[in-house]
Amino acid sequence: MQIIYWLLLALMVVGIIGAVVPAIPGSSLILIGIIIWGIVSNSFAAIKIPLIVTVIVLLLSVGVDFLASYLGAKQAGASKWGQIGAIVGLIVGFLGLLPTLPFGGPLLGILLGPLLGAIIGEFIFRRDLWLAIKAGIGIVVGSLIGNLIQGLLAIAAVIVFVVTTWPQVFGT
Repeated sequence: MQIIYWLLLALMVVGIIGAVVPAIPGSSLILIGIIIWGIVSNSFAAIKIPLIVTVIVLLLSVGVDFLASYLGAKQAGASKWGQIGAIVGLIVGFLGLLPTLPFGGPLLGILLGPLLGAIIGEFIFRRDLWLAIKAGIGIVVGSLIGNLIQGLLAIAAVIVFVVTTWPQVFGT
């Protein structure tokens, strides 16, 4: 039982990382881990509170993601073209279609893709390089702040799970 518990905690750590790093599932992995623990331990009463907290975290994460990107774009004066460019850049960067340095691969693409995509999209719309760079940076900064908040929410969900289930597993 303890081995399964540790494996599920490892899955949840991947979920925390995924909450911060785009393109890796985040809070949903934590939720899956909690549900699996409920099935394995045959005690859904023990996971009721972590389950509720994680569902709330999952919903908040989606809201934070959209809100942070929107506020970052709005603060920098970005248009829809910049936001669309950032999304396209994220996809292209993640798939490794951007020319990258000999190191970094998809991770470098995830970081550079949205910035370059937002700048290109905004430049196509406004034809002003400085405004395009400013908007691109605003979109990326907003997204990064949103990802950090999502990471904190994911950590909180895992802490609630550990605090409520630890005595069940280790009797302490």
